Formats: sequence, structure tokens, C-alpha cells
Amino acid sequence: MRFVTDAIHVSGHKIKVRFDDGSCKLVDLAPHLDGPIFEPLKDVEYFKRLTVNDDIDTVVWPNAADFSPDFLYEIGE
Repeated sequence: MRFVTDAIHVSGHKIKVRFDDGSCKLVDLAPHLDGPIFEPLKDVEYFKRLTVNDDIDTVVWPNAADFSPDFLYEIGE
């Protein structure tokens, strides 16, 4: 299992994510914003409010939306 150590907004719905193995990946979440919990994230200004939650080791938003760190690692380039 991977852990997110840092993440920053790049543009649109893309974030740069650093993982515990030292790798850094560009992750485009635009195609993955389905369902009610992710609806607010479609607004780029809201999307930019991401943080890394050290308790669950992944990226989260104020409405408690998050993605598995393994999923982020898998889809990242």
C-alpha cells in the first residue's frame, strides 16, 4: 500500500502527488469525479482546497472526499 506524503494543485483537476516511495506523479482526477461526494470538486476553486490528511495518508477535501492512495498511484503518470 502506498501513502501520500505531499500534494499540490497543478491546473484544472490535476494534482502533483508525492508518495512514500519518493515517486512523484501527475494525477488527473477530472474523469473520476463521479457521485455526490465528488460533485463539489468539479468546481476548480473548490478542488484547489485539497490537503493531505496524515491520519489516512491521502489527499482530502473539506467535504471529506478522498481517493485511495493506491488508486492515485495507479492512475498517476
